[in-house]
Amino acid sequence: MPSTDIIQLLPDSIANQIAAGEVVQRPSSVVKELLENAIDAHASHIQVILREAGRTLIQIIDNGIGMSQTDARLSFERHATSKIRLSEDLFKIRTMGFRGEALASIAAVAQVELKTKTNDDELGTLIRIEASEIKSQEAVACETGTSFSVKNLFFNVPARRNFLKSNAVEMRHVLDEFQRIALAHPDVSLSLYHNDSEVFNLPSGKLVRRIIDIFGKSYREQLAFCQEETSYINVRGFIGKPEFARKTRGEQYFFVNDRYIKHNYMHHAVLNAFDGTIADGSHPFYVLFIEIDPAHIDINIHPTKTEIKFDDEKSVYAIVMAAVKKAVGVYNLSQSIDFEDNINFLTNTSGTEPSPSSSPKAVTPDWAAQSSKPSEGHSKSNLTNWNKLFEGLQSAEGGKSEINAFETGSSPASRPSAYLEQSRTVASKVNRMASETITPPENDAIIFQLHNRYILSQVKDGIMLIDQKAAYERILFERYRRMLTNRNGACQQLLFPKTVRISPSDMQLVQETRQEIRSLGFEFDDFGPNQLIIRGIPADLPEESEQDLFEELLEQLKQSYSDLKLNKLESLSRSLARRFSVRYAVKLSTLEIHTLINQLFASTDPNRTPGGETIIVLLTMDKLATIFK
Repeated sequence: MPSTDIIQLLPDSIANQIAAGEVVQRPSSVVKELLENAIDAHASHIQVILREAGRTLIQIIDNGIGMSQTDARLSFERHATSKIRLSEDLFKIRTMGFRGEALASIAAVAQVELKTKTNDDELGTLIRIEASEIKSQEAVACETGTSFSVKNLFFNVPARRNFLKSNAVEMRHVLDEFQRIALAHPDVSLSLYHNDSEVFNLPSGKLVRRIIDIFGKSYREQLAFCQEETSYINVRGFIGKPEFARKTRGEQYFFVNDRYIKHNYMHHAVLNAFDGTIADGSHPFYVLFIEIDPAHIDINIHPTKTEIKFDDEKSVYAIVMAAVKKAVGVYNLSQSIDFEDNINFLTNTSGTEPSPSSSPKAVTPDWAAQSSKPSEGHSKSNLTNWNKLFEGLQSAEGGKSEINAFETGSSPASRPSAYLEQSRTVASKVNRMASETITPPENDAIIFQLHNRYILSQVKDGIMLIDQKAAYERILFERYRRMLTNRNGACQQLLFPKTVRISPSDMQLVQETRQEIRSLGFEFDDFGPNQLIIRGIPADLPEESEQDLFEELLEQLKQSYSDLKLNKLESLSRSLARRFSVRYAVKLSTLEIHTLINQLFASTDPNRTPGGETIIVLLTMDKLATIFK
């Protein structure tokens, strides 16, 4: 009779590959694990050498305490550790990685060579492993410390290797991990080389020196010291002064017991502390360290240990917010801050977004203020111009057709007939809403703007309401998508080129998306390490700081890369439209209102934004009648 037993133990090599899926996701994962091991080995100098963004080589060389021959062999075994003996130890960890935590997983998906020697040994140990199989082990002459070489990552798992992104994207992830560890340990000198080129050479020193060495000399005048000591936690570090807040994220760092973490709740605490001092949509710089008894946190809720839980999150939130708020006040960065608030009774510690009443006042840019100033006789002349726009354009119903004013500055009569026909056809296929076909208002319809946010217009059977911001989001989305597809964004040359400094990781992002950025109308060149010189900007963007515009573009590029549901072109178009549509929430002239309506009804879907939000609402006469009953 055949056996019915179907359960069997997996071979170690397969089990290690499964574990590697949790720990080793890309080259940056290997860099992080090996750097943390070197830190825990008390290294004072660590060198990182990469080729092809870590695809073909990741080498970490440290001058730490090294490992004995036995420890070197055991470090590649699953669950091997030098720091945990009892289950309680899991909740007392103050160190980073530990030998053996990830080495078995790395060795399962790469070709690994280890050289290590302790100070007491005359000879070191050389071990070569491929796909969890030890190929050789021998004595070797080497310096005290450890050298790990990880070659051909995922060579035996082609499916995983195929999921790796381009070298520029993978290098950006490596730089993020490197910078986090460098900031957490300024007392350790670190260097990074990629394809034989030096990327970082960071000498040991104080935290402020490390920040300047990583982000640039300009940060010397931007930093404000932050410190708060309590019986529960200690907070220390540096914040950026509000006037230096940037449009891009990525320069916000939280460390708990010297371990980098991601914590949206604590980030919200910092933003609340800056409330009223920075413009909406800007992001302050901060590098903050929280020292807390490990018994009060749980770091084992995520394989990468970048997410943690506090046993009293509200108290941590309050203390962090108070510390940052005090630093802002001490350095005279805020007009009025009340330091008498009881930090245990904050009004907003729920982790939700700040209420509108607590939000900073909106800053009206110069271009918006200028566009909102009416001129003499403006309304009358605009109505005349509006009527002229429709001369000679007859629709299929015998009335005047809606024009496609998508391309500003070109008259309808000068456009090809096929183009006009396309505009009429698209506009006639608007989705039905409330059992009515929504069509543009007549030329003589009553149209006005409400609170710089909504457009109200009389239509045949009621009132049509248009969300102005949402309408511009749809219009801009189609404009940017066309630019990226045709690679023909109009560029406005700058009289004086602007030099912009960006972080190394953002520089990698620029290299990856250079063609897309140029397609939108930006003209720029490399200008030294982590610097660009901008020679031109998109002609149709509002007039403001070139650096702000470029930083906002980078921020949207980062967000579009994280969206895997759409292709890059579609996702980037959505992100840019959503971000820049905010700038068009301003007072419009009569001509601008009519132009907006025509642009909207000439789009592929006037009723919905690219994200699916409603743009147009129709209130019929019947609906209006029910309101007054």
